[in-house]
Amino acid sequence: MQHINRTWIGPGLPVVLRLVPGLLAPPAFIYLGLVIGCQTQKGIESDYLQRCITDPTLRALFFPLALALYSSLSSLVRYLRRRQDRRRLGPDVIEAPRIKKRLPGNIDWIPEALHMRETGYIGEMFSQCFPTHGHTFNMRIFGLDQVFTCDPECVKSVLSTDFNSFEKGKKFKTKMDTVLGVGVFNSDGDMWQLHRSMSRPYFHRERVTHIDLFAQHSDIAIKKLLKRLSEPGSPAVDFQDLVGRFTLDSATEFLFGSSTHSLSAPLPRPNEPPADESATFAVAFGRAQELLMGRFVLGSFWPWFELFKDKTEGSMKVINAFTNPILEAKLKEKRDGLLNLKEKEAGGEGETLLDHLVRCSDADERVIKDELLNILIAGRDTTAATLTFACYALAMYPECLVKLRAEVLSTFGSSEYPTFEALRGMKYLRAFINEVLRVFPPVPFNERTASRSTVLKSEGKKFYVPAGAQIPISIFHMHRRKDLWGSPDAEEFDPERWLDERLKKYVTPNPFIFLPFSAGPRICLGQQFAYNESSYFLVRLLQHVDHITLAPDAQPLESHPPSHWKQGPGRQAIEQFWLKSHLTMYAVGGLWVRMKEASGETKV
Repeated sequence: MQHINRTWIGPGLPVVLRLVPGLLAPPAFIYLGLVIGCQTQKGIESDYLQRCITDPTLRALFFPLALALYSSLSSLVRYLRRRQDRRRLGPDVIEAPRIKKRLPGNIDWIPEALHMRETGYIGEMFSQCFPTHGHTFNMRIFGLDQVFTCDPECVKSVLSTDFNSFEKGKKFKTKMDTVLGVGVFNSDGDMWQLHRSMSRPYFHRERVTHIDLFAQHSDIAIKKLLKRLSEPGSPAVDFQDLVGRFTLDSATEFLFGSSTHSLSAPLPRPNEPPADESATFAVAFGRAQELLMGRFVLGSFWPWFELFKDKTEGSMKVINAFTNPILEAKLKEKRDGLLNLKEKEAGGEGETLLDHLVRCSDADERVIKDELLNILIAGRDTTAATLTFACYALAMYPECLVKLRAEVLSTFGSSEYPTFEALRGMKYLRAFINEVLRVFPPVPFNERTASRSTVLKSEGKKFYVPAGAQIPISIFHMHRRKDLWGSPDAEEFDPERWLDERLKKYVTPNPFIFLPFSAGPRICLGQQFAYNESSYFLVRLLQHVDHITLAPDAQPLESHPPSHWKQGPGRQAIEQFWLKSHLTMYAVGGLWVRMKEASGETKV
């Protein structure tokens, strides 16, 4: 069958076309009524109706008048149905506090959000609402309920105890489809169950505790780092770029059995134009996620900006150029019966996730590819973010570096490779990573859609959540709330909170205040893998480096935090880098640092 070229159709066009009947039907029915009236009535009424139809000026008013009438009537019907539905859930169920902006439909929220994304601290628009609206409120943009929450009781309901009342939802999946497809992070129901059942067996304890995979790629990364440090003039290095490559190469080898070898490219230099990397996997990976976040910021209006062009298409071509040949070769092995020869080795250390999925699943090529890409995003970006923010913390809080390095040297010396058993015994390392994940959660925001009307309990109140409402969840704000983590030090970076009485006081009785890996049936399968990879790299880094400082002179000028942040609340006033997020959180312009190689260390 000949392939039909539909590249002129953007992902937004089908969404907009589905809206057309609802926009045109009301004036069409009124116009039809007038025509019928002219044919059946006589006299003045008929003449008047005839004039309404034939007069261009009056006819031009049909559409806005019909829309206004339709909107008023439908709003009244929705209000009555909503009130009845809410009362059905209980007499004490109330509406969540509503944000009220200046323009109808809170439409001005969108340009404010776009402006805040360019100039504000991450999540600042939400935190401005807390003093007046609490930690659960309804933004209700353009008539769509968006019940934001950073309350652990609500989050627990959404992710765990009332799991069946929430899903990713059609709107969420449509926004993400061009990148995530039908993968585990962008599916519901049977498809989600399929993905979960396909991947869960692979992440068994023996596999995630086998950490030798990290040795080769961490050695390459550390060698490139030390080579840069050995150059004259106290050179700076973009640590975010370095660990992004390390985690990408590790993840692609773990998943596909074939590394992208992104560490083979030269490291960037400060204040110099970057090399042309427009076709590299890492750059395309980040650009695709940035474009997805743009759709979320635009909300319901994003389809209008992608009617005839998919903005993620170029990035996905680069990504698919790497993944497709590997997948096709593996599927050919299965068709030719070659994969069956490896049955006796199934589940062994050499089996990749791709091997496992092709061997154990009858899913089609797209399902397998989408699953791999979804897990690649989770496995690469979250760990890269964790390591980036860990380095930032070591630079900002040198006392943490001294204490952590002392534990590293007492456990492994300056050259011994880490083992899983020894890493488990490093209490301060685990506390340090937990504090990084608390203050800088790699996935700061999440979202669900109510599949049916339900109730969210928040701070002693029961809030009504109608079917179809979107539920933005802020792990970022929940991790920094003073009433949950202790005042006044909730926003301070302090690994000791995981080792002293504060752990039993705050976290043990309420574990849902700390959710860097989500919770419930959708909890991250690779949680232990992420801890192991982060721990391994930090150990190898601190075996060779004993001093880290930020390098603001190397940071691109446009990535410096705005000067007005210094008058902001909490960490905003002291932050030395610019945090933003797409699917995961990252440092704008990279994280440029200077490091000092430890004396007497063994070369890698």
